[in-house]
Amino acid sequence: MRARIYRPAKTAMSSGMAKTQDWVLDFAPASARDVDPLMGWTSSSDMQSQVRLRFSTKEAAVRYANDHGIDAQVIEPKTRKPNIRARGYGENFATDRRTVWTH
Repeated sequence: MRARIYRPAKTAMSSGMAKTQDWVLDFAPASARDVDPLMGWTSSSDMQSQVRLRFSTKEAAVRYANDHGIDAQVIEPKTRKPNIRARGYGENFATDRRTVWTH
């Protein structure tokens, strides 16, 4: 069994960092997906591709993979610079602004 261990990136639709702190173990697909000739749905007989395990640390995920004989590849996350404004979001509506804030 092949798998990958990674920390998911934030979604493009949100500026928040929810669900990005845990490490995830995903199994690689063992078989190709098939198209059902009657309904046209895409399906697979591989049940491992539906499994997603979450761990609080990378070491816990690697230890789980080693204990269960899973060949896991660890993908390190790319760090990003935090976007921290001095006065925060409330600065947009402050009464002591130097410039007029317009739409």
